[in-house]
Amino acid sequence: MLLEATNIHKTYQTADGPFEVLRGIDLTLDRGQTLALTGESGSGKSTLLHLIGGLDVPDQGKIMIDGQDIAAMDDTARARVRRGAVGVVFQQFNLIPSLRVADNISFQARLADQHDPAWVTTLADRMGLTAQMRKYPEQLSGGQQQRVAIARTLAPKPKLVLADEPTGNLDEATAETVLDLMLELVTETRAGLLMVTHSDRLAARMESRLHLAAGRVA
Repeated sequence: MLLEATNIHKTYQTADGPFEVLRGIDLTLDRGQTLALTGESGSGKSTLLHLIGGLDVPDQGKIMIDGQDIAAMDDTARARVRRGAVGVVFQQFNLIPSLRVADNISFQARLADQHDPAWVTTLADRMGLTAQMRKYPEQLSGGQQQRVAIARTLAPKPKLVLADEPTGNLDEATAETVLDLMLELVTETRAGLLMVTHSDRLAARMESRLHLAAGRVA
């Protein structure tokens, strides 16, 4: 099993007191599998994704990724996992404005010491970015920027890809194209894909779905 999250709880302190965002979530995902995480705003989807990605830690529960409990790791160890085994695609592209497309794509892989120039070339070609490699992010369309962000995530060949509304800023046609490409590449690399989405249409493209409501599996 690539990912196994067990009894995940997370509470945040607010001005009105403690707010329990996640109330005992369980999920599993194997290599090569795709899973849509759906639910209304505030249901805990992004919080769960951030915990699995090691961007935060749960108050209770285990998050096993490839046999390692990242919930029990310190910040340095979790960052090491994020650099290599786990890739995250955000709704906001988070590209580095001062770097050309080629360097943005390579950035994560270089941090993980897993840079493969041939794979970067393949990703650029498959994402339709070959002619854009010397441009800067501001010179690209929104769809092109999201393709760069996805290519950057896939460049280190992560075992687990987490996507938080990856097509939320794109029009419907561009969203379908970008999702097609991401699914193709994830399938080829045998990565597991966990995608947060509000779209029933996009969720239906995944092999399975987990729906959250008020911090629980509905």
